[in-house]
Amino acid sequence: MLEKLKEIEEKFIGIESELAKPEVVSDKEKFRALMKEHKTLLPIVEKYREYCAEKKNEEEAEEIIAETHDAELKKMAQEERAASKEKCKGFLDELQLLLLPHDPNDDKNVIIEIRGGAGGDEAALFAYNLYRMYTMYAASVGWKTEIIELNETELGGFKEVSFLVEGEGAYSKLKFESGVHRVQRVPETEASGRIHTSTVTVAVLPEAEDIEIEINPADIKLESCKSSGAGGQHVNKTESAVRLTHKPTGIVIECQEERSQFKNRDKAMKLLRTKLYDMERTKRDSELASARKSQVGTGDRSERIRTYNYPQGRITDHRIGLTVYNFENFLAGDIGGMINALIAADTAEKLKGENNENRDSKNKYT
Repeated sequence: MLEKLKEIEEKFIGIESELAKPEVVSDKEKFRALMKEHKTLLPIVEKYREYCAEKKNEEEAEEIIAETHDAELKKMAQEERAASKEKCKGFLDELQLLLLPHDPNDDKNVIIEIRGGAGGDEAALFAYNLYRMYTMYAASVGWKTEIIELNETELGGFKEVSFLVEGEGAYSKLKFESGVHRVQRVPETEASGRIHTSTVTVAVLPEAEDIEIEINPADIKLESCKSSGAGGQHVNKTESAVRLTHKPTGIVIECQEERSQFKNRDKAMKLLRTKLYDMERTKRDSELASARKSQVGTGDRSERIRTYNYPQGRITDHRIGLTVYNFENFLAGDIGGMINALIAADTAEKLKGENNENRDSKNKYT
């Protein structure tokens, strides 16, 4: 591992040297790519340098222990060596985590799609609850949200909603929310008090950048139409709504949230680009899928990942077996603890896989 870290530091120094060159600064695409790599390597290099400094302290203490005849000085050096060894061990543990494969999408904004599943109106109402939960969480961590596509019901629920979440590390935090969310509660219209079970699907997609997906304008069918919805002042009577059809894939995007047709078209193109990117990413991931299947973060939308039980006031994530009882706060956006637990479980699973690979590699050559 130390040899690999030394190579990373040398690469980092080379990138810093390149970034100082005027011809690189003037080349926006190259400069952007180098800055992205610099940002990825920086925490590893900083932690490695901390380790090297502490390792030097340990070695200096070793020299004093070997050379001095002063009992008190030797004792102080032994204590310092022990402390440095403990710090070095901690740095190496942190470096092992930093060296785990990095998801290239982790730093991206996300588009979240929420759809009511089994349960009709009750599922649509819970879809609204989840939308509110995610937007309140986003606000609590300083992220911005913006609705792209919305289909409301007469009862105030959402048949489906797509919205953008903009913020640093949005995908790294929210990617584990993909899947089927199950709700168990007594609907207001249920006279007998019987508990109903409904489902809502959540898809978390990394926002595609313009350079990643090229769309041929000839492949797009653009139609304008009048906005429609549940009524009220939100409905625009002019033909500002747009419908985009991507001919090669058959994907249809409708957007009517803005009063400007231009803005609606821009939002629809952003969602189309993201969907096409997700199709390519899913295809690539399936081709590269390994035998090891992580219990957390598979993103399989057919899985029941979490249950929200209203009568018992509990929320259970089935992937990691975690149950919490801060029900009202959770639905009001206090989901950070659950997200951190999912990230920790995913990291532990990756470390386990990494250690198994290292052990297999050692056994191969012994």
